[in-house]
Amino acid sequence: MLLESTAIPANSEIALKYTEPDSGGENIVPDLTWSDFPAETRSFAITVYDPDAPTGSGWWHWVAVDIPASTTSIPEGGPLPDGAREWVNDYGYVGYGGACPPPGPAHHYIHTVYALPTETLGVPDEATSAQVRFTILANAIDSASFTATFAQPES
Repeated sequence: MLLESTAIPANSEIALKYTEPDSGGENIVPDLTWSDFPAETRSFAITVYDPDAPTGSGWWHWVAVDIPASTTSIPEGGPLPDGAREWVNDYGYVGYGGACPPPGPAHHYIHTVYALPTETLGVPDEATSAQVRFTILANAIDSASFTATFAQPES
């Protein structure tokens, strides 16, 4: 599989507008496009993860599932297609949460799309984000990722 973004090219620095307001951004979902997925794909899931967050377990910025197999891109700003579902991110709200690391070295943001063999992931609405991520990984038939970085602007 291949995952790309014109807004956030792989190995680039994330532009401010895709970050949280506390970082000076607008929290805009970047465009994402994926291709070369297995023929048996019936849906997709997307995650954005910061492994550098000082939490001991990183920081989950976005968890989206049940994206129809007919969808191969998300435009800048969204929205997700009908039927897609999003979970609470580590900021505590549902949806995309942009970068907002503490002051210091740049953090790495891993954007991943997963190909899934079912039209829906089948997780109940009350499932935690961790349960949803476990179910994604337990069922994924392929995935693609890219990483970009962000550090707080100097004051």
